[in-house]
Amino acid sequence: MSTTRALRPVTPSATIPAAGQPVSAIPPGTPSASPVPTREGSPRSVVDHVADFYGAYTDALHDLGQGQLAHALRHHYLTAKLCADLIRWEAAHLGDGVLRAKGVPTRWNVAYNDSGMGHCWSRVTLAWDEPGHETHQTRLLVRSDLDSRRISGIWTDE
Repeated sequence: MSTTRALRPVTPSATIPAAGQPVSAIPPGTPSASPVPTREGSPRSVVDHVADFYGAYTDALHDLGQGQLAHALRHHYLTAKLCADLIRWEAAHLGDGVLRAKGVPTRWNVAYNDSGMGHCWSRVTLAWDEPGHETHQTRLLVRSDLDSRRISGIWTDE
């Protein structure tokens, strides 16, 4: 018994890019998801130093609690005078002087504010997610020395 089949032209569903052309995981014409967030910084930027410090410090507290890493980060990013001032502040207020609060924030944001007279001021916003889906925020004004890029002052910004 023999059967005959009709042949149809077949269009390939994928094309092979030419050598050296970028390859995408998303087929052309497919709506793409929102872009992946990126982070960048510079070791010469005073504001980036503040952002790097608050990011690393909150990560260290979240992962390990107060300990050697948090202590080492303070001594790397903060002036010796500020470290001493924070010890006094913490004894009087029973909180973390860097955060000006108790507990560990779940989010942080750092923005340039102003500069002059050898200093740069950054605004730091720390956020805590409270039970019941409320967010509590603390706003700080952080002063850095332009020469060393070290943080030399932290105040609440209300």
